Amino acid sequence: MKHLLLVASSLLPFTYQSFAQQVSPVDQVNTLMGSDSEFKLSSGNTYPAIALPWGMNFWTPQTGKIGDGWVYSYDAYKIQGFKQTHQPSPWINDYGQFSIFPLTGELKIAGEDRASWFSHKAETARPHYYSVYLADYDVTAEVTPTERAAIFRFTFPENEKSWVIIDAFDNGSYVKVIPSENKVIGYTTRNSGGVPANFKNYFVIQFDKPFAESPVWSNDKVVSGKSELTDNHVGAAVRFATKKGERIHARVASSFISFDQAELNLKELGQGSFDQVCQAGKDIWNKELSRIAVEGGTSEQVKTFYSCFYRTLLFPRKFYEFNKDGAMVHYSPYNGQVLPGPMFTDNGFWDTFRAVFPFFNLMYPSLNAQIQEGLVNAYKESGFLPEWASPGHRDCMIGSNSATLIADAYLKGARGYDINTLYEAVVKNSTTEGPLSSVGRKGADYYNRLGYVPYDVKVNENTARTLEYAFADWTIYKLAKEL
Repeated sequence: MKHLLLVASSLLPFTYQSFAQQVSPVDQVNTLMGSDSEFKLSSGNTYPAIALPWGMNFWTPQTGKIGDGWVYSYDAYKIQGFKQTHQPSPWINDYGQFSIFPLTGELKIAGEDRASWFSHKAETARPHYYSVYLADYDVTAEVTPTERAAIFRFTFPENEKSWVIIDAFDNGSYVKVIPSENKVIGYTTRNSGGVPANFKNYFVIQFDKPFAESPVWSNDKVVSGKSELTDNHVGAAVRFATKKGERIHARVASSFISFDQAELNLKELGQGSFDQVCQAGKDIWNKELSRIAVEGGTSEQVKTFYSCFYRTLLFPRKFYEFNKDGAMVHYSPYNGQVLPGPMFTDNGFWDTFRAVFPFFNLMYPSLNAQIQEGLVNAYKESGFLPEWASPGHRDCMIGSNSATLIADAYLKGARGYDINTLYEAVVKNSTTEGPLSSVGRKGADYYNRLGYVPYDVKVNENTARTLEYAFADWTIYKLAKEL
């Protein structure tokens, strides 16, 4: 059997250069890998994330209904939207989501009604680019992202009723059409938990052509005489009279802070065309993926490697933005305030402390140092370190593996952040039960008095917790010695 040989480019630059001349790593990535999901078997569980590495926003074609954690299934044959998503796992589900979708003919609002047949033969899925032909409407839809924005390009047939529908989703949403500016704005409050009461994802959509018509709708019905709505489930639809092959562009950005910040985030696209933004995204992915060159193995093994590498570079998500002065700020998913500095989210440390973060320490030490700074902020804003954040604390999994992340980063040389506050945080986490069973240490009193969590004290996963706590304690000990 052939074996893959991994070569870190920082160690062997000449090997890396010869490799880079032969192949484009991003073209080896199959973003559909793992999307043939089966809920009953918990298999697959991924979706094709159209994104930049660690980007604040992802996009994905939506084959499932609103609220379905299995948003895209490979065996589905209809797409009902292109969704901005922040979902790290189908079990954790999504937050701050809304969608855009083109159609022709009579306006169809409900997701299942508007859904169009598609074929994988007419689908191109790359980390930085997605394209699909929507057969029911004779429309080709394309999207390419930046970290906080994206451009859509819709190629329509000749039709007096060429629509783009904006769906702000249910559980509380707002939309406003501004025809004089070819613009639609709105917000979604949809989430799956782990958010403050004031949580919103504000979006701005700028079209490049005027609207022939622009109704707004609520609960799947057009509301006449209105250009602005707030309700459980609202959206808008903008109509164009198109010629055959005419392209409509929509430039989209969002913010967890405000509409003004969403407008600032839209500037990430600059004045670049769709193709220019797409090429820039491809270059970014190639830069990151080319840090490791692969030799030997079959072509399928190489594709599997880079497809997994792509997944590794999606999370944790950059949950911060840049204000009008260029300063890094974030909406706190813990206390709802807008505060300075970085924040990262959408990661379950129970899953990632074993391999992902040690890998970051090796290949992305400056990124991991910034993640540590984000953990300082999370602790200051909530009183505890996160163990499964999406975007705030979620009650999922066990252990206090944040201690392992923090100790490993510092022991491997990460600096430039407040390690003393993080040490205070890991000690608190090890001696205190938190507001959720996954935060702090459930059964901490038993563990600290007895050295283990008993089976008969109504603390689930007691053996696993004992093992996780013991390993975390060893890492805290190593960190304490270093400090």
